[in-house]
Amino acid sequence: MANFNTDSQSQAIPEYASKLRHNIIRIPEEARRASGILIFGRRLKAMIFSTDPAIIRNCDADAVFAVYPFTPQPAISEAIIKYSYIPVFCGVGGGTTQGLRTVGLAKDVESQGALGVVLNAPVSNINIRAVSMAVDIPVVITVINDDTDIQARLNAGASILNVAASIRTPDLVRRIRSGFPNVPIIATGGPTGETIAATVAAGANAITYTPPSTKELFSGLMDSYRDA
Repeated sequence: MANFNTDSQSQAIPEYASKLRHNIIRIPEEARRASGILIFGRRLKAMIFSTDPAIIRNCDADAVFAVYPFTPQPAISEAIIKYSYIPVFCGVGGGTTQGLRTVGLAKDVESQGALGVVLNAPVSNINIRAVSMAVDIPVVITVINDDTDIQARLNAGASILNVAASIRTPDLVRRIRSGFPNVPIIATGGPTGETIAATVAAGANAITYTPPSTKELFSGLMDSYRDA
């Protein structure tokens, strides 16, 4: 039997939870304090950084940030988009993979249904321009340090900035926001509610959250079974 639960502090938001699907990965609530980014009428605040279909289908994120440390492959993006309940941003290169291949990959993932494409930090502005002219979905460019010429990235066709500067992320977000008050910023939130809150306070519009690994999740589950 399914249960309908309502948080006493948010009476306007009833929740449906079944016997089997109640144990999902929840993005820390601090991410929900972000303003969000409107893309084709859909407001996105919290994104899960994963390519694991099981995690993607068992989380409460608004979108998927599907970027991985290998050359992007259409078969991988197609599988993630097909099995995801929520919109997907797909990595299409920018590091090892550059040039015309990124353009072809961007067109492929757009036709598969991706909501946006993500290019890694080393990509050239010429490459960004080529991708932005080839697709009609947002082009997200990763920013990793203070040396990035933000205006040049925007001029080249970047739609959204993805700030990933490890522990320096809030500082870098704050610096970018001071110079570009209206640019959409996605940023890594870190591992805790406190670090996420700091990134949101610095000016991030949306947060990416890296979930526990399947191994970690299984470990906790098996411990609970042993203690039962």
